Amino acid sequence: MISLRSLHVDHVGSLLRPAALKEARFRLLGVHDADHNLGAHHNAELTEIENKYIRDVVKLQEDCGLGVVTDGDFRRRSWWTDFLLSFTGLTISYDGKTPITLVNAAGEKRPIAGIKVEGPIKPRDSGTTASFKFLQSVATKTPKATIPGPPIVHFLRDADFVPGVYPDIESFWRDLIAAYQAEIAKLADAGCKYLQIDECMLPYLCDPRHRAMSASRGDDPDALIKTYAWAINEVVANKPKDMTVAMHMCRGNMNAFWGGDGGYEPVAEASFNMPNVDIFLLEYDTPRAGDFTPLRHVPKGKKVLLGIVSTKDPKLESRDDIRRRIDEAAKHLDIGQLGLCPQCGFSTNVFGTEFTVDDERRKLEMMVGIAGEVWH
Repeated sequence: MISLRSLHVDHVGSLLRPAALKEARFRLLGVHDADHNLGAHHNAELTEIENKYIRDVVKLQEDCGLGVVTDGDFRRRSWWTDFLLSFTGLTISYDGKTPITLVNAAGEKRPIAGIKVEGPIKPRDSGTTASFKFLQSVATKTPKATIPGPPIVHFLRDADFVPGVYPDIESFWRDLIAAYQAEIAKLADAGCKYLQIDECMLPYLCDPRHRAMSASRGDDPDALIKTYAWAINEVVANKPKDMTVAMHMCRGNMNAFWGGDGGYEPVAEASFNMPNVDIFLLEYDTPRAGDFTPLRHVPKGKKVLLGIVSTKDPKLESRDDIRRRIDEAAKHLDIGQLGLCPQCGFSTNVFGTEFTVDDERRKLEMMVGIAGEVWH
């Protein structure tokens, strides 16, 4: 089991895909920007190419001094689509009809994908366990698996919520949670000791824009916060005692576009007190995420890694500024419970960002160095 006491630096999971890997994926699978319904692939040639680059990216992480490594999401189209498409009953649309838009620093907007629940949700082979097994075989540090949080299926749902599939909301949550639990059980059986749940929908409910949208669909935003926290906690309710569970909370980072604004206060108490979640990786790279006062809700025994380092801007942050912000956070939570991480993944989908691998490496090495200085 990962020692929570010694973990003071981590990263969110996704890393920049090499150009040759992207080219191979496009060539062998015919993947294009609008192809959201791909799911886990079974192309043997592409799997071997992925294996090669995953070995390289594991070495990059270990060379940077990280004690936790991922496969960079190198087998995925995006951080969430492949996993959810492994369940029956779900499809993903990019028709621009979802009432949620992403925005970038220039004020440009783009629609976010939507999810249709077209049949009963049941688990199938997601490919997540096989991917983890390979990562485990090539890593000398702790391998981490990442999955999207279950609230995304409800929050990004088609507006009519598929009449006739589920007679009530309770049966929807029952099937979705059971499907998640089945996948997590497979990961546990494969030896996964560190699981990360990527959760954007709770931070979205800190944004007045999304709260109003939710209310317009007949949902109570404050009740949703409690429901979403309950659902996340339930999917890991059966985890082994030696499995550490982290939850990454951010407002999105798709090619430097984000989805929400607002500090964590509306969701802090419900989120930080989930009994089955041990670590929180929190976006904190811009004022959009608010201040550190919500950290007062974090109980003793849990960890918070501060996402002060941006994955939207390749410019390297000032070490002094990062140290100053750690000190600010320590006014609200014991410094022994704090650590560092990036704001989000470096490449949340296959298309990547304007970063280079050298930009990525410098940020990872800087975090490891600062963590060594602050927490020895």
